[in-house]
Amino acid sequence: MKNEKLDLDLDCTKIAWHQERLAQWMRGEKFAPITIDIALTRACDYNCIYCYSQLQENKGEHLTFPIMKRFLRDCSELGVKGVSLVSDGESMLSPAYVPTIKFGASLGISMASATHGLHFKKSMAKAILPNLEYLRFNISAGESGEYGRIMGTEAKNFFKVRDNIKLAVDYKREHNLPVTIGMQMVLMPEYAHQIMPLARLAVELGVDYLVIKHCSDDEQGTLGVNYAGYDSIIPLLELAETLSTPRTAIIVKWSKITAGNTRSYSKCYGAPFLLQMSGSGLVAPCGCFFNEKYKHLHIGNIATERFKDIVMSDKYWKVMKHLRSKKFDAKTMCGYLCVQHKTCEALDNCKKGKIKLLQPEGEKPLHVNFI
Repeated sequence: MKNEKLDLDLDCTKIAWHQERLAQWMRGEKFAPITIDIALTRACDYNCIYCYSQLQENKGEHLTFPIMKRFLRDCSELGVKGVSLVSDGESMLSPAYVPTIKFGASLGISMASATHGLHFKKSMAKAILPNLEYLRFNISAGESGEYGRIMGTEAKNFFKVRDNIKLAVDYKREHNLPVTIGMQMVLMPEYAHQIMPLARLAVELGVDYLVIKHCSDDEQGTLGVNYAGYDSIIPLLELAETLSTPRTAIIVKWSKITAGNTRSYSKCYGAPFLLQMSGSGLVAPCGCFFNEKYKHLHIGNIATERFKDIVMSDKYWKVMKHLRSKKFDAKTMCGYLCVQHKTCEALDNCKKGKIKLLQPEGEKPLHVNFI
């Protein structure tokens, strides 16, 4: 059942809504990302069994608010449209978290955040919810014991996070805020038994949506994700979707769940449009390449360099050009179904002449600046 209050489509790319960037890309020009995913720290007090960040160790800097202020000013000047505090650390642990969100929003940048939610509180709700397009709680179990095991924390934290999600929902409704409050389950087939408890919890809490997505693994399969195992739980996922209400949408990212660990493209065109940055300040094309072993793809660090200089540098575009060259094969040389996947897929099909990325008709979708 579709959420009657929100037009949510979380299993797509919104790249076609940004025709000016597409035109720059087609002309071979340098351009700024539309969306940037960045964490404010690499630190996290959870140890989720599915966490890709454990594969992303890199040397970097400490991100302070003055650094983030300079970075956001550069983003505004360059024309970056959306900045989401979503990457390889728990950004709520950083003292820069609240001021970063407020300052970015004051510049007219669409701001968003994901969190495990343990440290969310009412004073924070008042400060950030009016300045966010979405706040997403990462929670991959609907029962306390399994929550502790899967998310690598104490089981009792489940109840605190549950209450914090309800706090966010209530504050949004009380103040009639447009922010979207969501929950996300990163699903590995072996804990499919948590799908229904979590879906029921989402409905009970009254969030705008629960999205259930696959688990990304690196090219070596370090996390041991059993992609073939998703097929057997499709009926359970379909059942979870039937719990949707006019208030809460239960959404499965079917395109990635059913794709397994396969790609239709070999070249990565998506990174310049949707850039991922580490909580160490590292600028690399995407989270798959934060680790020191990919140092040849590391471009700079916003703690020691101006972001606008990095984006317009020859080094930045040399790395981006490498990802679309014959020397690079996305099918074998990067993690499975990354955050840029749907954008890469669309741009590759456009390059091959299979589709035309024309200006869509109708009203812009929610969160259009988070492609």
